[in-house]
Amino acid sequence: MLFLFYYFKEQNTMKNTLKLLLAFLFILSSNSFFAQKIITTEKSQEIAQKKLDLEAQKSTEEYRKKLDNDQSQLKKEQRKLERHQKDLKNAQKDLESTNKKIDKLEYNKQKLESKINSSSVSQEDLQKQQIKLKEHDLDIQKLKLKKIEQQKKLDKVKAEY
Repeated sequence: MLFLFYYFKEQNTMKNTLKLLLAFLFILSSNSFFAQKIITTEKSQEIAQKKLDLEAQKSTEEYRKKLDNDQSQLKKEQRKLERHQKDLKNAQKDLESTNKKIDKLEYNKQKLESKINSSSVSQEDLQKQQIKLKEHDLDIQKLKLKKIEQQKKLDKVKAEY
């Protein structure tokens, strides 16, 4: 700065003064320019940081929604599987129950046949027992038909999943 002052001193004073003023203004303006640039850089950094925060928040929200959807889908699948297991268990239970009923009726039928064959009963009692025997046969056939239907249902439930 002193160098400029001595330089201007030897030249024309008006020109020197003008040059000195221009140099001084140039120095002042360059400092304020750099200060503005620093402030602008800080503001742009703040804006960039806000954008990054918003993007991160958006990304987190999208991930959370996707996770919620996946969880609800898994719950639906789990309920579907539980219903299937329940249906399978019920079908097996029904089939076992029908088998027990058939076994019981066949046992009663055999008892009735042996009773008819072993005892000497009146003609009327014999006819009544034979009617009972036919009823047992009919019930057994109905249950066997029911068993076939239940077996089909069980096979269908097994094939579903």
